[in-house]
Amino acid sequence: MLQTFIILTLLVLLVDALGWVRFLWFISIGYGASIAAIAIALGVMHYDTLSLPSALLILLAVIYGFRLAGYLLIRELRSANYRKTISYDAMQGSDYPLVASVSIWLSCVLLYLCQMTPVIVRVEQEAERLQPPSGLPFFGGGGGGLVWAGIAIAALGLLTEALADQQKSAAKKLAPQRFVDTGLYRIVRCPNYFGEVIFWTGILVSGLGTMDAWWQWLMALTGYVAIVYIMFSGARRLELRQDHNYGEDPEYQAYKQSTPILLPFVPIYSVKRHKWLRG
Repeated sequence: MLQTFIILTLLVLLVDALGWVRFLWFISIGYGASIAAIAIALGVMHYDTLSLPSALLILLAVIYGFRLAGYLLIRELRSANYRKTISYDAMQGSDYPLVASVSIWLSCVLLYLCQMTPVIVRVEQEAERLQPPSGLPFFGGGGGGLVWAGIAIAALGLLTEALADQQKSAAKKLAPQRFVDTGLYRIVRCPNYFGEVIFWTGILVSGLGTMDAWWQWLMALTGYVAIVYIMFSGARRLELRQDHNYGEDPEYQAYKQSTPILLPFVPIYSVKRHKWLRG
């Protein structure tokens, strides 16, 4: 298992080096591409011992990673409004001290590996335990119903995030200068971030029956807590930006005061006062 983690670390270091082209890509396009790369590498290395649940988890991670990276790249290339929301400094890695850039790069690599730890451990355990009779996926793997529950939750999160991004793009085409409050945005102000939380909740749940070492739990929980924190941090940045853009709009104020910011049906309407939510 250690050898696999070393290989994956080197791979993610290479893929997330996209951030040296544009600093923001360490945590955007490089993020999606890194998750997809980890999943593909696991599938290639252990294709002959994958259970059906593991194969599905890998497939979900590949779709998740490529969809996210592709969506962010297309939005950056096509949307003038999106480019305006990103400061010049955030776009240019050369504007950051070398030590800061290296620190962000290495931190991102560790985070992405931690997030995928439940899947990595499952696939590795299957490879160590099984003698593949045919090279075909089988209906098995540790975790029983937990892995299938995790797959269902992750699939729901992927669908939610993709639908939210599509609905926002469509709404912005019709009214570029207006906030989005249609579709999933009627239920929660950041449904794309909520979908992200659901997806990684599913990945964590899928590994509950397989992780059996303290360091595995430490990595998996660190990755999960970190991504939830990042989503709340992203929600805070969005709230600050929307307050700046639409703060004088009575419709926006009514929408903000009646629609939860990140978790549907949970009455948390604002997080901007929580300055510790920075990332």
